Amino acid sequence: MKNFINLVVILLVSSLTGCASQSALDNVRNDIDSIKTRLYSIDRDFNSIREESKVTVGAIEKGFKSDVASVRKMSADIQATIDSTKNDMRALDGKLDDTLIAVKKPADDLALYREDADKRILALEEHILKQQALLDSLSIKMGEMAKAEKEGVSSTPDSLYLKGLDLLKAGDLVSAREHFAKFLDLNPTHDLAANAHYWIGETYYSEKNYEAAILSYQEVIKNYPGKEKVAAAMLKQAMSFDAIKDTKSAKFILKKLVEGFPKSEEAKKAKVLLKGIK
Repeated sequence: MKNFINLVVILLVSSLTGCASQSALDNVRNDIDSIKTRLYSIDRDFNSIREESKVTVGAIEKGFKSDVASVRKMSADIQATIDSTKNDMRALDGKLDDTLIAVKKPADDLALYREDADKRILALEEHILKQQALLDSLSIKMGEMAKAEKEGVSSTPDSLYLKGLDLLKAGDLVSAREHFAKFLDLNPTHDLAANAHYWIGETYYSEKNYEAAILSYQEVIKNYPGKEKVAAAMLKQAMSFDAIKDTKSAKFILKKLVEGFPKSEEAKKAKVLLKGIK
C-alpha cells in the first residue's frame, strides 16, 4: 500500500515540475500531504478493519466450531436417546409377549376348566337321572308295599311264601296261587322259588286243571334240577298226565323218576303207579 502511495506522489511531482510556480507547488504538496494523510488513514482503517475482520471471523469460526460441536453433541445425545428408546421398545415388546402369554395361559386354563366342568356337569346329570330312576323304582315298590299292607299282606319274601301256604291249607286256592305268583315276581332267584312253582301246580291240580298243573310242575323240573321238589314235581306231573288219559307220557315220567331218584319216597310211589297204569 505504501509503494502505491509513493508512486502516485512521484508521478504528480514529475508532471508539475518546471511549469508550476512555487505557490502552486506548495499547494500541490499540501494536497499530496492531505492525500497521503487520507491514504494513511484509509490504510490504517483498512488494517483495523482487517484485524477486526480476523477477530470477527475467528470469533465466528470459533462460534461455528462451538455450534458444530454442540450440534454433534446434540446429535450424539439424540442418537443415544434413540438407542435407549429402541432398547426400551424391545423390553416393552418382551414384556408385551410375556403379558400375552400370561393372558393366554389363564384363557387356556379357563377353557380346560370349562371343558372339565362340562364333563362333570354331564356326569352329574347322568348320575341324577340314574338316581331319579332308582327313586321312581323305589316309589313304585313303596306304593306296592303300602298297597299290600293296606290289604293286610306283608311284602317280605318269607311272609309272602308262608301266607301262600296258609291260604293253600285253608283251601283258598286262588289267593294262594296269587301269593306264590307275587312271591316269584318279586324274588325270582329265591331259594324257595322251586317250591313256589310246585305249590302253584298243586293249586291247579286241586282244581283239576291238569294242563296248567303240568306246566307249573315242568317249571320245577326244567329250571331247578338240583332242588328237592323235582322228584315231587315229576310224580305229580305223571299223575296229571294220567288224569288226562295221557298214559304214555305218564309212564315215561314215572320211569325217569325211578331212574333219577331211586331212593326217594316219590320213586317208591312211582313204582306202584307204574303197576297200575295200563
